[in-house]
Amino acid sequence: MKNLTRREFLKWAGAASLTMLSTKVISTQRPRYNVLFITADDLNCRLRCYGDEIAHTPNIDRLAQLGVTFMQAYCQYPLCNPSRASMLTGLRPDKTKVYDNSLHFRKILPDVVTLPELFKRNGYFVARVGKIFHYGVPGQIGTSGLDDPQSWHHFVNPRGCDKDEEDRLINYTPKIGLGAALAWHISEGKDEEHTDGIGATETIKLIEQNSDKPFFIAVGFYRPHVPWIAPKRYFDLHPLEKFKLREEPKDHTANVPQASLTVRPPNYGLNEEQIRHCLRSYYASVSFMDAQVGRLLDALEQLKLLDKTIIVFVSDNGFLLGEHGQWQKNSLFEESARVPLIIAAPDASGKGKKCLRTVELIDIYPTLADLCGLKMPDSLDGKSLRPLLDNPSESWDKPALTQVRRGKIMGYSIRTERWRYTEWDEGNAEVELYDHENDPCEFKNLAQDANYAHVRKELRELLRSAIRQ
Repeated sequence: MKNLTRREFLKWAGAASLTMLSTKVISTQRPRYNVLFITADDLNCRLRCYGDEIAHTPNIDRLAQLGVTFMQAYCQYPLCNPSRASMLTGLRPDKTKVYDNSLHFRKILPDVVTLPELFKRNGYFVARVGKIFHYGVPGQIGTSGLDDPQSWHHFVNPRGCDKDEEDRLINYTPKIGLGAALAWHISEGKDEEHTDGIGATETIKLIEQNSDKPFFIAVGFYRPHVPWIAPKRYFDLHPLEKFKLREEPKDHTANVPQASLTVRPPNYGLNEEQIRHCLRSYYASVSFMDAQVGRLLDALEQLKLLDKTIIVFVSDNGFLLGEHGQWQKNSLFEESARVPLIIAAPDASGKGKKCLRTVELIDIYPTLADLCGLKMPDSLDGKSLRPLLDNPSESWDKPALTQVRRGKIMGYSIRTERWRYTEWDEGNAEVELYDHENDPCEFKNLAQDANYAHVRKELRELLRSAIRQ
């Protein structure tokens, strides 16, 4: 080192001290974890890690071993656009005002900061592959639909052979359109040729290209949304004879509000063989999607990013498969409102465990912000799940609220760990009360049973409190 004057030496020494201090501060900060945000479309909880013995989902099950599986997670509105708008803004549907598949949330909330946008503002590379915000399936596959461009640095709209094979579908309900029709097709195309396979490939490319910087990459798979199209080998995993409708008490829907029953006649009037094919096609689509999840996990492992990346796996809503004679979503029954949610965080101590607390999709936004040390908007309606990621049995008193619109009236349903309570038209229409401890399939509506009047009163107050928040 050359000879320095006293002033130069002090200047040099001060700069060196500042450098060492800065290094010390940086080293004690929370790591800037990457985020891989994986969504499925219309996926219910018929997964092996949720207890379904028929399901063939080894990769989602593998992810469950890396994180916490939330056994009682609920969407805020069981329809694609309202649910995704709520989840990605962290706001309830009554604030976004999105109750259908056509309204863009920016028309109501032009300045809201979305979940990916928060990461974008904090120096992350942020990208989308496939369906994250809403776009119609299958009509808008390959387009941006109702995407939110300001949320991303980069986006990819995959389009595969499944889109080209729609003219080969076997369609049992041709009058209701492909976006909701119970239709299926066994494809000879390879995984990588299908839309979700292309989506997985493009996501892996983005991970590889940005592995040296913090990233938030969201991949939205289309399956198992109808029409059910998947490569043949996934149908082969599921022999037709192993499927049948759930056995239910005769006439158990007699005391269920008409607003709860949207499919008439029950099961669209399909015969037993048609129902078996629908169930098989759904499970095959799930297994195909599961394989793409596996490709993503393999890529993270090969790039040595598993211990640097938070992984979220979630569906936008559930899906009824003949329960109560109903199909699709847009219902307040358990199978429609409940969704799979798995969160794997590198520093969480609850890995491989199941959490029985009632949580909501609006909790994902504050959770990811919390885990990554980002200052979140004050307006968020959810609550960070970080305590449950460390201790899935942690005390938790927050119920889950789901709503759906029927014409001019709204139905609201509150779910606690034991009870589901549902009101239609603020209770001016009919009411439902189900005891999940003794009736997990919601066969018996207890709302008019005098023995449960006190439960109904307590849950009504809880519901009203949740709506007001």
